[in-house]
Amino acid sequence: MTADCAISNEQVIFVTGGYDHTIKIWQPHTGVCQRTCQHTDSQVNALDITPDKYVVAAAGYQHIRMYDLASNNPNPVINYEGVSKNITSLGFQEEGKWMYTGGEDCSARVWDLRSSSFQCQRIFQVSAPVNCVCLHPNQAELIVGDQSGVIHLWDLRSDHNEQLIPEAESSIQDITIDQDGTYMAAVNNKGHCYIWTLSGGIGEEPTKLNPRHKLLAHKRYALRCKFSPDSTSLVTTSADQTARIWRTTDFSEVQVLQHEAKRWVWDAAFSADSQYVFTASSDGVARLWNASTGTVEREYQGHQKAVTALAFRDEIVSAS
Repeated sequence: MTADCAISNEQVIFVTGGYDHTIKIWQPHTGVCQRTCQHTDSQVNALDITPDKYVVAAAGYQHIRMYDLASNNPNPVINYEGVSKNITSLGFQEEGKWMYTGGEDCSARVWDLRSSSFQCQRIFQVSAPVNCVCLHPNQAELIVGDQSGVIHLWDLRSDHNEQLIPEAESSIQDITIDQDGTYMAAVNNKGHCYIWTLSGGIGEEPTKLNPRHKLLAHKRYALRCKFSPDSTSLVTTSADQTARIWRTTDFSEVQVLQHEAKRWVWDAAFSADSQYVFTASSDGVARLWNASTGTVEREYQGHQKAVTALAFRDEIVSAS
């Protein structure tokens, strides 16, 4: 991601949402807000952009709303209803054929995006509210984290599922797998981050998790974790007012990202070249940080309340 690269919808999209019931679409390189969309009936819990970059989906209370990125329409173009309670997590299959969600109704769901009826295709029921759902890069396994501390591996091919509990009496807040399918990380409400190396997962073979590390990542509630596109770094965010970057070779801490505003850091994402990190914070500001120096490169100001979710897509291929 370079400051002089041309901006267009085909290239770089940065979207934020939060407690002020709005979704903002930004020019990542200038900090200018291009559009504000209304998300009137609830806060935004999670955001993701479709692989074709035409639509951004927002998870809220009892619904998923989809907004057209190519037009100036401030209102949602598609609504997915029929879910009780908060939808906490969502994402897309790599070809945009289906969407997955997780929610406080104790379920993970798969939605067929190719049908016009906007119906949920499959439901995976668990015994506690779901905080996060992560899709394995093999596009065949969903990893579901719930408030009772259970991680569920749901194999979409066989409908079989496995469970593990990394730490008793804790809540799994977020789960991430790197693009190579080498590592999985999960963070919990005690600020701990668990790392596994992955094997299997090819063909019909289910993925096996091999415990690798436990990081005492944060002093308080951890909220999100994301691997960098090049798989060399992991970022974790927390109620302790920091985001932290860890090196995946030995999971040592390489950077603490903390702003003097000292507010919760809700969400984070790496740039495509893995050199920068976007964060969303309770002070209503999203920020772009230099991952190697820990300095703020840009601020995205305009939200009136906490920014709790962000989504970023940048398919620019670097020279390397």
